[in-house]
Amino acid sequence: MAPQKKAPSKTAAPKKKAAKDVKKPALPAKKKPEVVQKKGPVTVAPKAEKTPAPVSHAPAPKKGAEQKGSPSIRIRLSAFDHTVLDEAAAKIIDTAERSGAVIHGPIPLPTKIRKFTVNRSTFVHKDARDQFEMRTHRRLIDLKETTFKTMENLQSLSLPSGVDIEIKMG
Repeated sequence: MAPQKKAPSKTAAPKKKAAKDVKKPALPAKKKPEVVQKKGPVTVAPKAEKTPAPVSHAPAPKKGAEQKGSPSIRIRLSAFDHTVLDEAAAKIIDTAERSGAVIHGPIPLPTKIRKFTVNRSTFVHKDARDQFEMRTHRRLIDLKETTFKTMENLQSLSLPSGVDIEIKMG
């Protein structure tokens, strides 16, 4: 009868290498700069890396209105009550549309929140506090291709109280 071969057991631990036999991984070799041959002396330049093109955040010049020099108006509205603010913005937009201006907006800007924490008691009871906040809602309206009639109508416009208006011409 032929001798049978034994299958290796799964429970047998593999032999460990001696500490002397373990090789440390080699450090990666440093890349050498490329040699660029030009007419004249030899220059050594580092390998070119791909870098993204610089991004300009300035708006591209538009054809038409702004190059001709027609005036543009930027109106910033702010109020504590957003309903009153939206009414004022609607009045401004309606007035500007009737005079023939190109309107961009109203653009909602971030709401500024001012928070106040006050002690309820004057002397003791440090844990008893009240918190209050004031929310300032803001909108931005840009008017392009404005005329003298637009300016005149905006100046004679009566807006609700409680709305702060900043007008910049440019």
